[in-house]
Amino acid sequence: MQEKILIIRMLGLGDVTCVGIPAIRYVKTKFPGASIHALTYAAGEELLKLAEPDITVHALKQGEWPENIVDAMQTFLGLAEQILAEEYTQIINLDTWFMPCFLARFLKDAGEPVIGNTMSISVAELVDKFQKQTLSPDYVNLPAQYMQSSWMSMAQWHTTWWEYGQVPERGYPEFYLRRCCGFSTIDMDMTIDVEADSHLAGLNQPVVAMATGARTAERNYPHGEALKALLEAQGVHVWTGFDGRCSMRQTLSQLKASQLLITVPSAPQWLATATGTPSLVISGNVDPRTLMPEYATDMSDVAVEPEQIAQGVMNILEGNAGA
Repeated sequence: MQEKILIIRMLGLGDVTCVGIPAIRYVKTKFPGASIHALTYAAGEELLKLAEPDITVHALKQGEWPENIVDAMQTFLGLAEQILAEEYTQIINLDTWFMPCFLARFLKDAGEPVIGNTMSISVAELVDKFQKQTLSPDYVNLPAQYMQSSWMSMAQWHTTWWEYGQVPERGYPEFYLRRCCGFSTIDMDMTIDVEADSHLAGLNQPVVAMATGARTAERNYPHGEALKALLEAQGVHVWTGFDGRCSMRQTLSQLKASQLLITVPSAPQWLATATGTPSLVISGNVDPRTLMPEYATDMSDVAVEPEQIAQGVMNILEGNAGA
């Protein structure tokens, strides 16, 4: 009987890139004859199909994951019915969000061969607590409360792991997969093979991508336009546009043709890694050791002056090893 394996990773686009893709490739090496399926969310579908075109990708589309927990539970229970019909020989939940852990627990209690992260109580107990209004809001919001795992090392995930010992070369993704999930021999390969954008590649000037906006205010860099103007004044072609309007293939092709990405801590760093493009991360209050980019600013609650970043970018582009 052929192995049929489902890998669940439904977090954001960067997470699907830096965790989902290496994990899928690892499972493919462990089960070379298996039919590999992946469950993801929204834009992750296009990304996974570019990275691994021979796998089957299932995805919840944008808007199909309701914010209301009762509606979300209904959506995921419907998803569970579809998964049950597939008759997987193994289901691996790499996710840490509540609803995928809820899904994994339902499947496990239904007798499915689930490994990885699940909700710590049964779905029936969750519903009972919800109906009796004894369910703490923290339970659905704090992974430390709702998540349990068949991987004993997952407890490390709840620690400030980057402050102890040597930080893995790929930062959080490698820490998570190697140390927490026990994929000790994994090759952290998140490469996606695309051709460089011909227009950008043909420019007779340095090309820099920039992604200084973020969904959360604390990660947003407020001087993006000023930084862009400073670089353009020094002959650099700067492009932006990580807003979903371009296809994933086009975005990756443009990154492939770029010498550097300037970004806040967000998905574009991992998209750049997938194309072999180095990143300069404007760290803000995020410890750059968790991300391990090629270049990073120091942590600071105060936004770095654009002139300082522009000078650092020019040093990088000019090959200054001390940049």
